Amino acid sequence: MDHESRTPLKTRTLVAQGFGAVEPVTRGLVSPIHMSTTYLRDADNGYSNGRIYGGSDNPSVQQAGAVIAALEGAQDALMFGSGMAAASAVFQALDRPTHLLASQGIYYGLRSWLEEIAKRSGHTVTFVDTSNLDLVRAAVRPGETGLVWIETPSNPLWSITDIAAVADIAHAAGALLCVDSTVSTPIFTRPLALGADLVVHSATKYLNGHSDVVAGALATTERSAMWERIGRVRAQVGATLGPFDAWLLMRGMRTLHVRVTAQARTAAKLANRLVGHPALSAVLYPGLRDHPGHEIAVRQMVGGFGGMLSIRVKGGEPAAVAVAAQVELWKRATSLGGVESLIEHRASIEGAGTPCPPDLLRLSVGLEDVDDLFMDLVQALGATTGSFSRL
Repeated sequence: MDHESRTPLKTRTLVAQGFGAVEPVTRGLVSPIHMSTTYLRDADNGYSNGRIYGGSDNPSVQQAGAVIAALEGAQDALMFGSGMAAASAVFQALDRPTHLLASQGIYYGLRSWLEEIAKRSGHTVTFVDTSNLDLVRAAVRPGETGLVWIETPSNPLWSITDIAAVADIAHAAGALLCVDSTVSTPIFTRPLALGADLVVHSATKYLNGHSDVVAGALATTERSAMWERIGRVRAQVGATLGPFDAWLLMRGMRTLHVRVTAQARTAAKLANRLVGHPALSAVLYPGLRDHPGHEIAVRQMVGGFGGMLSIRVKGGEPAAVAVAAQVELWKRATSLGGVESLIEHRASIEGAGTPCPPDLLRLSVGLEDVDDLFMDLVQALGATTGSFSRL
């Protein structure tokens, strides 16, 4: 497909077509898995085909990166062996110890990494509620802060950070902005278009969507010196994605648009039905009109508010754990973004020091029927708390 000569494709078409990939030898509509780790050198000692070695030169891996770059409106994208590998590469590529500013509600694995490994590398780290711009302005250090890292919607409280506003604050201080957009996906939010310099995904989640791949992705607005260092970090620490996982990821991304839009519709219906349930003290979902970040979410999440929500159960942690034990359709498992619906008590998996309330259950909405999912939750809430369901 000649991508330069035609009108830019809509996102739904782009992912369904796999960026127009066709296997050139057989003309197969599904690309093969390119398993080779090394490539033949020319007689003159060169590499005229542009491929030398490993995952960074693998066509299957590069194809997945090309689709993600197109989805994000990025100049380039790199694939990693996990979301954590992608995220940590950004910090490892900083050219000197610096001050880091991060959302208080970022993925707990990355928060632990920043508190332990990043600080040992000489960085200082400040965690703030980035949904509060006054706190961001107060915490950033002009000339000292090298990187601002935000996650929006934040997991698992689903607070919303204004990407464009934080980009302005970060750039005025001489810092880069990286956005973890795993939950929103490029279907609903394109952080680079809102001023971010980098966007990261745990591609394990929605991009793949089938709970059978561990992968990560980074996309950038420009091939800067920082971007080149990120690429070298990926190679030096062996954080590349394998070709079979890249092929599975490509298969998953072909249904990305239809999956996440359906999941977001179901999540919105569930959130609205659960509001006011007598067994719950709160329903957390940015699509709800009374959510404190709703107006910002309307501006920067186009077409939906994501397939994730959380509920807070009256009776605290024992009641929340008991509700999770009573569901039948919802699967008690960690992760998110798959075709099956998951329920998880986050505080117990994050452990001591977690900012997650102990009465909170995180819900990742899959592709099941909304009425079935709702009734399963209602029976679990009723069986645990003895409350009457509001149908």
